[in-house]
Amino acid sequence: MTARLDTYTVPETLPPDASAPDGPDGPAGPDAPDAHATLVAPAPLEAAHRRTRGVRTSARTLGRAGLAVVRRPGLLLAVLFLLLVVAWALAPGVFASQDPITGVPTDRLQAPSAEHLFGTDHLGRDVYARVVHGSWLSLSATVIAVALGLSVGSLLGLLAGFLRGWVDDVVGRVVDVLLAVPSLLLSLAIITVLGFGTVKVAIAVGITTIAAFARVMRAEALRTSSTTYVEAARASGVRWYTVLRRHVLPNSAGPVVALTALELGSSVLAISALSFLGYGAAPPTPEWGALVSGGRDYLAAAWWLTTLPGLVIVAVVLSANRISRSLEKDGEDR
Repeated sequence: MTARLDTYTVPETLPPDASAPDGPDGPAGPDAPDAHATLVAPAPLEAAHRRTRGVRTSARTLGRAGLAVVRRPGLLLAVLFLLLVVAWALAPGVFASQDPITGVPTDRLQAPSAEHLFGTDHLGRDVYARVVHGSWLSLSATVIAVALGLSVGSLLGLLAGFLRGWVDDVVGRVVDVLLAVPSLLLSLAIITVLGFGTVKVAIAVGITTIAAFARVMRAEALRTSSTTYVEAARASGVRWYTVLRRHVLPNSAGPVVALTALELGSSVLAISALSFLGYGAAPPTPEWGALVSGGRDYLAAAWWLTTLPGLVIVAVVLSANRISRSLEKDGEDR
């Protein structure tokens, strides 16, 4: 006997599972307690295949990123130079064995040579060694500034673009105030309150970058929060902060990453400018801006004291800008 459903014919009773044992241990067939678990649980081999596919996908993604860098000579040169500067900051003794603080008076104001790549200053100190050892202070201050601007600015922009209403109005007024004052003037005002020092200079520069991160993140959050999947998540009863964390933030981070690379270069330039004016580390601590400032009195006789440290600063800024443009272009292509 069969029961007919539309055009499909199915048996009224399912045949017992031949592989399951009959007896007091439990019913055989699909009524057995472990039948559905056996059907649903993935086989170990399939799970291993999934993990392997995930590793292969990640490897292919990294490979494509590596090929994109290799095919762009300018981008490759920028990445290599920034890696070199980071290596200077992490292990300065490997790249410069000379003492950056104590000089040899007999070697004062020597031109660049094989022994002294960047020449020596008026106290006989090796300028290359001072640039290499000063990279830690300059880069650490840059990281502090960008991290402050990224965290605070992105949070404000994310909340303003997602919650809107009075939150958007308050954040908008704060951003307008920060943008109304020139960044260098605002940094000088903050340093006047906080005092001198590398960390305080980094905090002052970081506060000036909050507005840029807030504007970009707000624009991306407004765009993402109006998409169908975000509206569906909110309509299904998911908490707003969960939607913010799982959907809005990951899909709004692309332009912010490109802005981060751009702000790295801008922060290096701003911190060097403030150090040039004397607001950074106290002498004789080597810092890029202070090195340029210290060579002003010897421009006619020793051009390398200001030119070579200044070229390092310019190269770092241009490299960061090149990476930022590449990230922005890749984001637009996707």
